[in-house]
Amino acid sequence: MFTATAERGHPTPAQDTAQRWWRDAVIYQVYVRSFRDTTGNGIGDLAGVRDGLPYLKKLGVDGVWLSPFFPSPQHDHGYDVSDYRDVDPAYGDLDEFDRLVADAHRLGLKVLLDIVPNHCSSEHPWFRAALEEGPGGPARAMFHFADGRGEHGELPPNNWRAMFGGPAWSRITEEDGTPGQWYLHMFTPEQPDLNWRNPDVSADFDKVLRFWLDRGVDGFRIDVAAGLFKHPELPDSPDPAADERTRDSVNPLAWNQPEVHQVWREWRALCEEYTARDGHDRLLVGEVSVRTPGEQAAYVRSDELHQAFFFHLLTARWDAGRFRQVISEALTDIADTGSTVTWVLNNHDQVRTVTRYAGEPGTPEGALGPARARAAALLMLALPGAAYVYQGEELGLPEVDDLPDEVLTDPIFHRTGSRQHIRDGCRVPLPWAGETAPYGFSAGAAERTWLPQPASFAGHTAERAVADTGSFWHLYREALQLRRGLPQLGDGTLRWLESAPEVLAFVRGDGLVCAVNFGTEPVPAPVSGAPLLASGDCPAGTLPGSTAAWWMEPGRPLLP
Repeated sequence: MFTATAERGHPTPAQDTAQRWWRDAVIYQVYVRSFRDTTGNGIGDLAGVRDGLPYLKKLGVDGVWLSPFFPSPQHDHGYDVSDYRDVDPAYGDLDEFDRLVADAHRLGLKVLLDIVPNHCSSEHPWFRAALEEGPGGPARAMFHFADGRGEHGELPPNNWRAMFGGPAWSRITEEDGTPGQWYLHMFTPEQPDLNWRNPDVSADFDKVLRFWLDRGVDGFRIDVAAGLFKHPELPDSPDPAADERTRDSVNPLAWNQPEVHQVWREWRALCEEYTARDGHDRLLVGEVSVRTPGEQAAYVRSDELHQAFFFHLLTARWDAGRFRQVISEALTDIADTGSTVTWVLNNHDQVRTVTRYAGEPGTPEGALGPARARAAALLMLALPGAAYVYQGEELGLPEVDDLPDEVLTDPIFHRTGSRQHIRDGCRVPLPWAGETAPYGFSAGAAERTWLPQPASFAGHTAERAVADTGSFWHLYREALQLRRGLPQLGDGTLRWLESAPEVLAFVRGDGLVCAVNFGTEPVPAPVSGAPLLASGDCPAGTLPGSTAAWWMEPGRPLLP
């Protein structure tokens, strides 16, 4: 049933490139607000992240990506930054951040920061100055201010809609009390878009990057990396509601403008400057939401971003053919640049895989979410390149989709009145231990966490998962141990195996086989004998439905 086909993927790049830590790193995304609370106020903090570092080291990841913890009015929970060079008091201070970095490095863990260059907070000093200043002044030139259309300027400058709902423009009241200009915000009115055609914006972000690099960070995850520049004439869009409808960066006039690539060349050169000092690579990984892998490849050319998240796997439906298609496209288009693919199945903006793969409620597939999520994890960790794991993924957490309206914080809900695409359900604070909320998340006796935890979280605590050798946690830990120890995994090549339509199978390196059965019925295994690791019960010679497994081909040694 299983026969080899032509090899897909590309040879490992030059030796000096292949040894860079980021090429096959597994990074754990920490949503700081929901990771661990040391003050008892129900909100996670940097000290909580520091307390959790030994847990992450034991899990086996290579580093952490911290969601924004900068000063912010929290209209979008930190993605509305009012000061890029400090820590919000809700999360700690710079001294606590320095201790976190020092502890992480002692444990051999990298630290990545989440930087938000497309927009800032409406409470940022720049925007406050722009509101106080009249039209045409230098403070307004830091943003996209424009006169309105209509007889009295009462209509927005163009027809664009914001991704989080509503018009992409808001009108201000001038200092004299008269209706004034409009400003652009592609997300919420509290997040005005910065004008990257103004060199002062670029110059300040150079200082921001240096501030954190000088404090020892190992790189940056870049929010909205296909943004920054808008069409210089800000014309009407032929499909103005595309972003609002899809909750994605679709409007070609607002995203993926060619000028953005020069920013990434400059940021890459800055990182290379620091690398030249000590030989340690600083990483730039972008949130690049574009239509095709070919478009994404333009962002990871050798002088731009090191990596970009490959979201096409995350958005792929549970289907062997679709998974094979998006994996093949990534290996063809992105690996051609000399970068490696950066795989991701979960993050702070997406429905968790346990729920996403479960199928419609009441259907026969409805109970298969956990099995499919485990299989997808084993598949992702077998692919060539890097991978990112979102907190709670290793605990098998489901989406919390029944939060009451009155506790929802997502601006999408408050701007649209709709629960579609809202993100609170994947951001509920982690359960660490115990049988009742807050499940060890908060120190002391916190009355409640910032989002309430469901009773079902009692079955998903880290304490319980670590004690149960059949848990999601142990599957991830064993996979990460094998990935670290086996030269066939991580960076390198992939060769597909021909198989039944519902099965995806491939060979990594010198004889390690990964196969995933996307169907519900068992099929013959591609390799005889017991697997090295499987996402569920996997008798020798058989690959059950909704299961992934790794084998070594007969006669192949585990180590060279």
